[in-house]
Amino acid sequence: MNANQILLDSRPEGMPTADNFKQTSVELPAIINGEFLVKNLWMSVDPYMRGRMIDRESYIAPFQIGQVLEGGSIGEVIESNNPEFPIGTRVSAMHGWRSHYVTDGSDHTRLPNTPMSESHFLGVLGMPGMTAWTGLTKIAALKPGDTLFISGAAGAVGSVVCQLGKLMGAKVVASVGSDEKAAHLRELGVDAVINYQTTKDLSAALKQAAPQGIDVYFENVGGEHLTAALNNMNDHGRIAVCGMISQYNDITPTPGPNNLAMIIIKKLKIEGFIVFEHWDHYPEFAKQMGQWLATGAVKAEQTIYQGLEQAPAAFIGLFEGKNRGKMLVKLD
Repeated sequence: MNANQILLDSRPEGMPTADNFKQTSVELPAIINGEFLVKNLWMSVDPYMRGRMIDRESYIAPFQIGQVLEGGSIGEVIESNNPEFPIGTRVSAMHGWRSHYVTDGSDHTRLPNTPMSESHFLGVLGMPGMTAWTGLTKIAALKPGDTLFISGAAGAVGSVVCQLGKLMGAKVVASVGSDEKAAHLRELGVDAVINYQTTKDLSAALKQAAPQGIDVYFENVGGEHLTAALNNMNDHGRIAVCGMISQYNDITPTPGPNNLAMIIIKKLKIEGFIVFEHWDHYPEFAKQMGQWLATGAVKAEQTIYQGLEQAPAAFIGLFEGKNRGKMLVKLD
C-alpha cells in the first residue's frame, strides 16, 4: 500500500508559499498484531500550524524539514488486526497531511455514530468549537448582558464565538475582512459587524458599534485589533487571547500596542490559553454543542478544498481570508 504525504520542504519566511511544501509517496508496512490501516477522509488546516513551521521552542514541537506534516484528521479503518478498531470504524487523530497510515490506535478516538458529517469533529465539535466555548466560559466568564467583541469573527473559532455569545445573552460585535463575511454574521444574529478592511479608524468604529463599551474581547488577530479593544474596554473587562494571526507571518517583530497602560487604568484581566489544557471539559462541551447543533441553535460553516494536493493552498488561504468557518480538506 502506497500513501501520499505532504512534507515541510522548507521553512517559510513571511507568508507561506507552495514551494514550502512537497508531496511524496511512501510504501506503508504491513500491519502487525494490534495495528490497523487508516484511510483519511478529512483533514484540518489551522493557523497555529504556521507557528510550528518556525524552529523555536513553543507549547508544541516545531515541524521538521523533510518530515510529514501533521494536524487533525478523520479517517476510516480499512484493514485491521486490532479488535478495538474493526474495519469500518471512523477515527479522529492528529495524522493529517497524508492519505493512509498504519497505527496501533494509542492516540486515536473512535467517533460516535451520528447523522452529522464526521467533518464537524474537526470544526464545531472539535478543537475550534471547544476553543470558542472554553474561551467564553472558562477564561472570560461571559455573562448575560455583557458586550462581547470578537476579531477574526468569520473564522472557524470566531464564528462559533459569535453564536455562543448570542446564546449566552451577550451583545455581540464582530470584526471581519469583507462585506460578504459581514452579511453572513448578521444572518447569524450578530448585533454589529465592522469590516476592518474598509474602516480607517478601527477604534472609532468599535466605539460607534459599542458605545456602551466592551466587557469581553475574544482575541484572534492582535495588532490594531488589540489596540482598538483596549481603548474601548470597560473597567474590569476580560480578554481571552486565543491567537494573533496578524503576526504569524511577520519576518520582524511587530511593535506592540502603544496603549497597554489601559490594562492598569481599566483594571483589565488578560489571559492566554491553549485549549488542550482544558480538554477534560470536552464531554461537557460536546454534550451541549451537540444539542445546539441538533436544534439549529448553532450553525456549522465550512470551507472545503478537494484533494490532498490542495492542502497547502487551503493552509495558505487561512492567511488570505479565504475561509468562512472551518477550513477543511476532503481527501479523495
